[in-house]
Amino acid sequence: MQWLHGALLIVFACSLFGSVLFSVRHRRQQSRKARGMDAAKMNICMGAMLISISIIQLFLFTGSTVRVIVGAVMLLLGLFNLFAGIRNYGLYDRIKE
Repeated sequence: MQWLHGALLIVFACSLFGSVLFSVRHRRQQSRKARGMDAAKMNICMGAMLISISIIQLFLFTGSTVRVIVGAVMLLLGLFNLFAGIRNYGLYDRIKE
């Protein structure tokens, strides 16, 4: 169980770093395609971060009602961000510039 906690913390840290990196890059880009690609990558990283937080909340701590509800909301939000990021990445990847 300790290795799962460590692995989830590593996923959380990497996705947090990626989310901040792509957020900064998104604001500095000039072209529409590059801005969209960076925003999509930021959404993917943010989705992975929220999913890892929710898994930590749901499975690694004792379950209270509030913890389960917060974990489930974070899981749904993370899945939506992941889905939207993958969809937008595909859309912006097809744009010709």
